[in-house]
Amino acid sequence: MALPSPEEIKTLIEAGVPGASVRVIANGSPSAQHSLLLDHEHARAAAEFLRDHAELRLDFCSLVTGVDWPDTETTAKVKVKKMVAGPDGVEQEQEVEETRKTKVPGYLEAVYHLFSMEKKHGPVVLRLRTVNRVDKLLLPSLTPVWRSAEFQEREAFDLYGIVFDEHPDLRRILMWEGFVDYPMRKDYVPPDDDILVTGVKA
Repeated sequence: MALPSPEEIKTLIEAGVPGASVRVIANGSPSAQHSLLLDHEHARAAAEFLRDHAELRLDFCSLVTGVDWPDTETTAKVKVKKMVAGPDGVEQEQEVEETRKTKVPGYLEAVYHLFSMEKKHGPVVLRLRTVNRVDKLLLPSLTPVWRSAEFQEREAFDLYGIVFDEHPDLRRILMWEGFVDYPMRKDYVPPDDDILVTGVKA
């Protein structure tokens, strides 16, 4: 049986995991590899469902990676009513156009690529998003579902700062303990050479 489409898998998850919220994230590239965004509360139950479902049997997590989405700014033109001085100097209410900018907070993502060794199909791509990229960085670990995610979630923790709740051994894997930044974030500024060599700022 062919692998169901992301839309069909979304329907299966929401039917099989009560309360789960799943969004299909479209990919506009030639690969058209759409993904499924899971809510935090039901992510682990949804992962177990995908692993154990008789038709899907997504029993292997081949890849976990982090993605940094920095803050963005949107610009919109809006019409507002203002008191404006007329030619005779008398103020009168007029509708004028203003440009308003809005800051949209960024976030971090953990992206999982799943395959079925049993059914020989895949990938199915899952996404989990943090609330922001400053102080709400917690995501549920999927290592209890797919053990192959263990070291890769550690990399995402080490390089992006994503904190995986209930990970069995969440500690740095590439950078040294005490390193205070996240080298794969888009706003990362490398330290001076002396810090890299000694770990201590001169």
